[in-house]
Amino acid sequence: MDAFYAAVEQLDDPALRGKAVVVGGGSARGVVMTASYEARKFGVRSAMPGHHARQLCPDCLFVRPRMARYAAVSRQIRSVFEQFTPLVEPLSLDEAFLDITASLKLFGGPRELALELKRRVRKETGLTVSVGVAPTKMVAKIAGDISKPDGLLEIAEDEIEGFLRPLPVGRLWGVGPRMQRSLAAMQIETIGDLADADTALLQRRLGRSAPFWQELARGHDSRTVHADRLRKSYGEEQTFERDRRDGEEVRQLLREHAESVARRLRRDGRAARTVVLKMKLTRSIGPGKYPVLTRSITFPAPTDDGKRIGDAAVELWAGAHGGRSVRLLGVSVSGIDEVDRGQMPLFEARERRREAALNQALDRLSARFGSEVVRRGVPPKR
Repeated sequence: MDAFYAAVEQLDDPALRGKAVVVGGGSARGVVMTASYEARKFGVRSAMPGHHARQLCPDCLFVRPRMARYAAVSRQIRSVFEQFTPLVEPLSLDEAFLDITASLKLFGGPRELALELKRRVRKETGLTVSVGVAPTKMVAKIAGDISKPDGLLEIAEDEIEGFLRPLPVGRLWGVGPRMQRSLAAMQIETIGDLADADTALLQRRLGRSAPFWQELARGHDSRTVHADRLRKSYGEEQTFERDRRDGEEVRQLLREHAESVARRLRRDGRAARTVVLKMKLTRSIGPGKYPVLTRSITFPAPTDDGKRIGDAAVELWAGAHGGRSVRLLGVSVSGIDEVDRGQMPLFEARERRREAALNQALDRLSARFGSEVVRRGVPPKR
C-alpha cells in the first residue's frame, strides 16, 4: 500500500488531502511512522525523529496513529486480495505476497490480474496499491517498491538479472545499514557487485549466510508464499512526551496496551502464552541511546483476554521499575497459537464463557465507536 497510514488519514479527513501529513509524534521523542508523499518531497521518512521531520517540513501536519482503524482497513484490503487467490502471505498491515499462479487464466495473465487488483482495491477502499509481479518473492517485492506510488512493474524470468544488477545492494530485502557498510568496505555497492563477489571472501565477512545473499543477488529465490504464516508476536508501545514514574496513569496505559494487543489476537483467532514488558529508561548511555529492559511471564495456557494480559503487565511493572523513571513503555505477547476452545473443567469453562462474552462485547463497542469508548477500571493498589 502507498503511504498506508497517512493515506488512511487523508481518506478519512478531506482537509488533509494534498497536504504534507506525518503519522507519529512531532516532539523531540516522537518518531515518524509514515509520511504522505507530499511530506516525502521534503525528505521526511519513516523511523525519522519527529523533531527532524518538523525541521525539514515546518508545515507538516502531525497526526496521532490510529492502529485499530488501520487494522480494519487492512482487513478490507486482505479480503480484496483473497478475491484473486487464497495464497496470501501478509508481511504487515500494508504489505503482502500473493501467489497468483493458479489464477492467471481467469484474468488473462499476470499484468491483467494486477491491474484488476489495483482497480478493486481503489474501488473498495479508496486507496492505491503498488504491485510488483515476478517469478520470485524477492524480485516481486523490489519491483513493487520501485513502482511506488500507484505503480505496477512486471519482471519476466529472462529480465531478472538485468533488472537486479544495477540496483543498490540495499534494495535486497533484509540488507540493512550495518550489512551495507560491511559490503561497502569490500567495494560492493550494487546487487551485481554482490552477485559477482568472491564467495569465500564474502563468507569471511558475512559468515554462513553469505551464499544465501549471493543467490538472492543472482535472482535465485526458492521461498514460497505461506498463506498460513503465524505471527510470532503482537505488541503495542508508547514513547512519552515527558518521563513517567509509577502511578495510576502508567498502570492504566499498560492495561490499554494489553487490551489493544488482546483485540488483535482475537481478531486473528490467536492466543498467547507469554507477556513481555518493555521499558526504556531515561538515563542516557550515549547520544540518542537509552537502556532497554524487558521482563516476561508465561501462562500455563494461552490467552486472548486483555484483563489477564494487563494484570501480567502490571505485575511485571511492579516488580521491575524499582522507582526509576521511563521514557517508553510497551506490552507485547509471544508464544502465539491458534485459539483452542476444547475440553476444560466445568467451573473453568463457565468462567471462560463469561470472559469470552465480555470480550466480544468490548470488541463490538470498539469496532463501532473506537477503542477509547470503554475501558477497564484500574484496581486500587494493595
